[in-house]
Amino acid sequence: MTLHTEHLYATPAGIEHAASLIREGRLVAFGTETVYGLGALASSDQAVARIFAAKGRPKFNPLISHFADADSALAQADLQGPIQELAHKLADAFWPGPLTLVLPRARSSSISDLTAAGLDSIALRVPRGQTARALLRAVNAPVAAPSANLSGTVSPSDAFHVLRSLGGRIDAVLDSGPCSVGVESTVLDLTRETPTLLRPGGITLEELTAICGKVAHPDDFADLLPSSPGRLASHYAPELPVRLDATSVEPREALLAFGPETPDAALTWNLSEQGNLEEAAARLFAGLRFLDSEGARRGLTRIAAQTIPRHGLGLAIRDRLRRASEPRS
Repeated sequence: MTLHTEHLYATPAGIEHAASLIREGRLVAFGTETVYGLGALASSDQAVARIFAAKGRPKFNPLISHFADADSALAQADLQGPIQELAHKLADAFWPGPLTLVLPRARSSSISDLTAAGLDSIALRVPRGQTARALLRAVNAPVAAPSANLSGTVSPSDAFHVLRSLGGRIDAVLDSGPCSVGVESTVLDLTRETPTLLRPGGITLEELTAICGKVAHPDDFADLLPSSPGRLASHYAPELPVRLDATSVEPREALLAFGPETPDAALTWNLSEQGNLEEAAARLFAGLRFLDSEGARRGLTRIAAQTIPRHGLGLAIRDRLRRASEPRS
């Protein structure tokens, strides 16, 4: 479907209109000090599924959630022990600014499973820039925002880059002029024993070390550490094993279904009875969690997953199911 992409300007009216679109579950690109992000409600699996569809993103990688202030961001995290003091020190030093913190996800967090890619951690940032923060205040909710470009292309540093890449695929772009940094935020993972740099960016390793002391780099772990959250093959595995491309269901299997024609099963979660891949993406993690917990409660021993098409968001769904089917390490 081709959309009319509105080109909005950073006036009070433009910011409020952009915020209203995001609150309605639509996609709005907006400028930060790093690059332009493609914003959607981080609490809505349906809105976030539209991000993946618009970008042609091949995998459901975790997305960074953006906030107007540090208190709102850190309220989404489960901060206990030493991590609490360190997170606050880093926020005081670098927020608003080009630093993303990966933190344990609070049980009360409003950030959706699809935004977090099913992980128990979340990625949080408070961007710099009057327009970005005014927009986030107006939305008054977490905003997921990966770079506003087609996957695999150069990240956009002005509104015209966004329009060339995503025009007709998103609802609007809020033009605040060129970005001042032009490279993505630094991503620092605080969920590990040693703070770990997952992505270099606008905050340097030296600046982080001055506050954290030792900072590990993925290269320190060679093949043992994924290069970004959720990259380990078995990270998404439920407790019940998953059987892929099922055409029938065995007596003690739950069914992860797709489409109108589904075999009979003791327990079924249909990702989309209409065969809609956006709906399926939005319901994937909730479905896996439901079948895993309810299936175990009923004494079922496996999840049978029907075949998902190999195009569009189907590729990302298939990737996550393949990871879910890998044995736990």
